[in-house]
Amino acid sequence: MFDQTTYFFRRAAKVMGIGERVQRLLENPQRVVKVEVAIERENGDLATYTGFRVQHNNARGPFKGGLRFHPTVDEDHSTALAALMTWKAAIADVPYGGAKGGINCDPRELSQGELEKVTRRFVQEVHEVIGPQRDIPAPDVNTNAQIMAWIMNEYSRINGFAPAVVTGKPVELHGSPGRDEATGLGVTFCIENWLARQNEEIKDKTYAIQGFGNVGNFLAHHLDQRGGKVVAVSDVGTALVNPKGLDVEAVRRHVDETGVLEGYKAAGTSEIPRDDLLYVDCDVMVPAALGGVFTKDNAKDIKAKLIVEAANAPTTPEADEYFENNGVVVLPDVLANAGGIIVSYFEWVQNIQQFRWELEDIRSKLNRFMGKACDTVYDLSDRKDISKRTAAYVVAIGRVGKATVLSGI
Repeated sequence: MFDQTTYFFRRAAKVMGIGERVQRLLENPQRVVKVEVAIERENGDLATYTGFRVQHNNARGPFKGGLRFHPTVDEDHSTALAALMTWKAAIADVPYGGAKGGINCDPRELSQGELEKVTRRFVQEVHEVIGPQRDIPAPDVNTNAQIMAWIMNEYSRINGFAPAVVTGKPVELHGSPGRDEATGLGVTFCIENWLARQNEEIKDKTYAIQGFGNVGNFLAHHLDQRGGKVVAVSDVGTALVNPKGLDVEAVRRHVDETGVLEGYKAAGTSEIPRDDLLYVDCDVMVPAALGGVFTKDNAKDIKAKLIVEAANAPTTPEADEYFENNGVVVLPDVLANAGGIIVSYFEWVQNIQQFRWELEDIRSKLNRFMGKACDTVYDLSDRKDISKRTAAYVVAIGRVGKATVLSGI
């Protein structure tokens, strides 16, 4: 996965004429932390996991990035995602560098008490390399506000009260209104901005969303609120399809009650294998789950002419090249899903100030940040006749590179 991220970075660096030594300086992480996380399970067994925190670049500010609890978490995966966070923060123009990490555990196999033990043990191992002015974690795959609350509590127990050590916390524990919807709403603003350039609106298009976790759920809601027709959604078990449009709010209620899409019944709606969602006939395809979704083997079968990457790294270089050569517009992850890091920045600022902003103010600020980022990338893409992804990387590399040089490194 790191090779994939490096490919997109180097393609943009070539456009910019950046030398090999500077490329190596900007693409490699500054620090990789690997720790053992051992707990005693409730049945008396000893369980050991490996935790990672990769800190990629802090030229523009403290490291920032999510923590995911998933069996696939490893150093390569974390390094790739940390680099993406560096470029994402620069594109969004928030004062952060990039980091990423997590634990290679499966939360579904852990009780709530065991999950808390794992989280606190991880903090005990990494607390010296994170902090409000050093590295600020946030939720990611299989982590949520409750886990962020445990991290804040454990870090504060060791180092003193520090709500700004993580973002994505519960609102009742120094979190920010709007953080839970931030990534999905940011993707909505990104789509809205692009369509406006084509003199179109969200209500003019049909949408398929691969992944119905936090991001996909809120994205479906906001698209539906704007009149968009969501014709398909999927989760880890199945996909729901209705060519006339799903009743999004009914689907969301079903998921709230059962935890899964499976079993949802409605006239005109059918279940199909989850991976078949990618081939549904729609205008806009939104991958909102894990990476590596679009490959050289399936790119030709995608019917959508607009792909919006709500997930991190869903498109391989081969698939990206196919899309570019065949008129498929891709709004890249480093731009499209930047809403999470933007509202995380808002939460961090509120924690430092100890002052709460209102939800509508946060939504307005998010729209403004996303609009500015989209305009910058789209304008550069048009001006230089390069893809949206390459344009996004050019913007990011320019900002990080300039900060690096100005810092005297």
